[in-house]
This record gives sequence, C-alpha cells and structure tokens, in this order.
Amino acid sequence: MLRGLMMDRPLLVSSALEYGAEIHQDREIVSVTVEGPIHRYSYGEASKRAAQLAHALLDMGIEPGHRVATLAWNGYRHLELYYAISGIGAVCHTINPRLFPEQMIYIVNHAQDVVLFFDTTFAPLIAKLRDKLPKGLILVAMTDRAHMPAMPGLDGMLCYEDMLTGRSEEIAWPQLDENTAAALCYTSGTTGEPKGALYSHRSNLLHALSCIATGPSGLRNGQTTLPVVPLFHVNAWGLPYAAPIVGTTLVFPGARLDGASLFDLMDAEKVHSAWGVPTVWLGLVEEMRKRGRKPAGFSQVMVGGSAAPKAMIATFEKDYGVEVFHAWGMTEMSPVGTTGNMSPSMLQKPFDELMEMKAWQGRRIFGVDLKIVDDAGRRLPHDGEASGELFVRGPTVISGYFENRQASEKAFDADGWFGTGDVAKITPDGFLIIVDRTKDLIKSGGEWISSIDVENVAMGIAGIAQCAVIGVPHPKWDERPLLVVVKAKDSNPSKQEILDKLAARIAKWQLPDDVVFAEQLPMTATGKVSKLTLRKQFDGYQLPERA
Repeated sequence: MLRGLMMDRPLLVSSALEYGAEIHQDREIVSVTVEGPIHRYSYGEASKRAAQLAHALLDMGIEPGHRVATLAWNGYRHLELYYAISGIGAVCHTINPRLFPEQMIYIVNHAQDVVLFFDTTFAPLIAKLRDKLPKGLILVAMTDRAHMPAMPGLDGMLCYEDMLTGRSEEIAWPQLDENTAAALCYTSGTTGEPKGALYSHRSNLLHALSCIATGPSGLRNGQTTLPVVPLFHVNAWGLPYAAPIVGTTLVFPGARLDGASLFDLMDAEKVHSAWGVPTVWLGLVEEMRKRGRKPAGFSQVMVGGSAAPKAMIATFEKDYGVEVFHAWGMTEMSPVGTTGNMSPSMLQKPFDELMEMKAWQGRRIFGVDLKIVDDAGRRLPHDGEASGELFVRGPTVISGYFENRQASEKAFDADGWFGTGDVAKITPDGFLIIVDRTKDLIKSGGEWISSIDVENVAMGIAGIAQCAVIGVPHPKWDERPLLVVVKAKDSNPSKQEILDKLAARIAKWQLPDDVVFAEQLPMTATGKVSKLTLRKQFDGYQLPERA
C-alpha cells in the first residue's frame, strides 16, 4: 500500500473553539442564566474562560480518561465545560436531568464520575441523591459566590467562578490521539438500564463537519441559532462544535422552554434558526398564533427527536414562512443521521407534495450509510416500497456501548452494522421514511399498522394538540390501535368527529377502535412520547365492540 505524504494531525475538540476565537471574533454566545440576567460574550472570551477552567481541572487532579459529569441547562458555563473537560483528555459526561432519580444514580455510578458540575436549580436533587452517588465525588455549583446554594447535603461543594479566578487565560491544549474519548451520553433507558455512547474527538468533529456540509442552510457564518435541543443530551446535535467553526452566534435559552419565553428570547435576539423536538415547537406555534406573528428574523426550524407532524410543518411554512428541516438520528449516532435538505427541483413541487416529503426523515448526512433488511437479515431495495429494520454505519456511529458487553453484542449484525430498532423505507433518491419503532408497530390480523402514520393524520385534525397511538390486545385481531388525544385549548372535538375525519384519510382496517382523551401524554427524558408508559397505563383496557 502506498501511503499519501500528508501530515498526521489529530482532529481534536479543542481546535473548534480555538478556530472560532480567532476567525469569528465578532460572533457571540448569548445565554439566559439561572441567576436571571442575560449573559453575552464572544468566542474569544469563551476560549479564555475554557482555558482557565482547564487549568482548574488539572489542579484538581483530573487525568485523561476521568469522567467529569455535568447536570446543567443550555448556557455559557456548560459550553465552557464541553471544551475544558475534553480538551485536557478527560470525558465530558452530560447527564439528562429529566431522567428518573434511580437512572441518574445508576448512570453516575456506572460512569464512575469523579466530579459533578451542576446548575443551582438542581441543588435540591443533588442533595437528595448524594448518599447514593460515588464516595469522594466532588461537587461544583455552576454559579458565582453570591448565588451559591445553602442546604444540607451539599457541604464541601466548590464554586465554579471561584475556580476560574486568577487562573491563566492561555493554555497549550495537549495533542491527544484523535480517537481519545471526549464525551459520554447515556440513552434514556426505555428498555432496561441506560446505555452509554462514548464519543471520540474524531467522531465529534467529523459529525460537526458533516452537519455543516449537509445539514440545514441556517448553520452558516453570520446567522444566529437557538438550540433548544439540550447540551445535556447528545451534544446538542453537534452545535457546540459546529457553531464556532462556521461562525454562528449561539443563543442559549437556559431552563425557560415554554412558548412565550422562547418567543420573547428569539424576538429580542433575532434568531434565524432554532433546533429542537416537536413538543417544544408546538408550544411556540401556539404562542405565534396568539401574537399573530413569528419572532423577528425567525426563518428556519430544525425538528428532530421524534416525528414532526405534517400539520405542524405546514403551519410553519404556509402561515409563517418558516422553513422546516426534518432530521432523524439516535444517541448512538452522535446523533444526527439524516436531514431534510431539498434539491432546487424538489422545492418547486406543489405545496402538498412538498409537505409530504418534508414529513419524511430526510436524507443521510455525509459519512452515514443506511440499509434496511427483512426478518432474515437480507438487504431490501431502496425503492420507497419495501420496509424493513433500519441499520446504520459510519465513523460517527458507536462500535459498542460503554462498559456493557451484553448490550453491545445484541446491537450489531454480523457485518458490524448497528441495528436502530426502527422500521423504515428508503426511496430511490435517498429519503428515509420511518414507518415505526419495531416495538411500536401494531400487528392486526396479520397486517402491520404504523402508529406514526395514524398519528400524522390525526395531528392534522383541528382541536388535537397532541396524540399517540398504541396497540391494545384484541381477542380476534391480536392487536388493535387505540388513539390517545390531548385536546387543544378552547377546543372540544368529540370521539366520533375524530374517527369520522380519520376514516376519510386512512384505510378502514387502520382506523383506531377507540379514542380516549387525556390531560397530557407521558414523556420520556428526551422529549418523546413514552409509549412504554402509555401501554402500562392502558394495560387491560377493553376496546368497545365495533359494528
């Protein structure tokens, strides 16, 4: 083999912030703080504080490979931790605060974290859990001395700002092997205990570069992006690494994620592009309707985490002129796998046809390969008709779970492809269409019913704010669909009205056997509807006799 004569320089997380600090000196990081005021500074200032924090970590005895945990909202201090921890060769372990306490305890102990940085809003939770966390775990409150929490169970904790005071604003970041672990994120544990995805410097930067190259057009120099997608889960879809490379101003919303708060922040900061899960955008759409306009400058929304309802996409685009990019991915994929980029010719299609395409999960980003297989593991054609289990591979896809051999052995096929658990179709021009999760498909009389298909149609019915479809046991048909509906405010659609409108849009055998109304739907820690919880809630539910 003849090797190319090129320098062997590692891809390192620290280089992204260094680049942003030098090349994009006029771009900002704007944060809604836990303490209250808006904080803003440049990438250059962020780089200096990350250096100070890195010196503090080294003086604490943090060594390469040590896991340093964060329990925090989207804010500037959290971003500094991303770079300082990974930059010195340690592992930034982000913890999702929406997990159950038992899951948090499991995660911190499984990861063997040595330090835990936390926003003060989580002080009561930390105090409550402390006796069940690893002995000797160092606690650091992410605030200044004036706002330090005082309560039993937090004795001996350190103050973030005190750690930085007086330290050098310059650092020579170590030249690590690019395959060195950089970040650790656990799945939400909907089946069994949470599993850890251990990302490398190389995978994080390749993921960021792929998102820049083949992601949404709003991720560009001079634009302003608001990530509602959290820093505490899957690296905020790669934005902390991509933004300083391209020169995008970041606006962090902190803990205020309701429609009114997001509207006000986006309006004030002239946010161009916002990224997050559908439940957040449904709240923003409701606020936009109340005010009769969109936030100033708002032009693009990136929707991922779960399927975006077609009705919501159409509302954004038709009523407010906001371009929607649908995305799909998984924790195990860093996480973005596909984005909804449309070619110029696709954008010329009739509106209804374009909305249909935008409701699909988009096309793969560069570096991600997709395949679908049948029950025997045979590859199926990408013809838009065949459906099978979706497998993925690429340099930003995990090769195994952290310290979990059993889960790793189950996750991959014989050729090393990762099994996503999704059932999908792939069109000849590369669009991914998720049919359902394998465990959420409904088997009725030998036919498969996609809960996602029924949900998408139901979300187009006036008066429905949220909905979910689950399978309920049936003595004759094995399973039949049950539709659980949350009504929109000031709306009161009846069960029969909903069924009549569904009957005009879907096949009779796909029609839910019943509709039940709920005040709210149970959600997972990552903002998705928890169908596992719904199935437990409706365990033993008796469907009415159909005529």
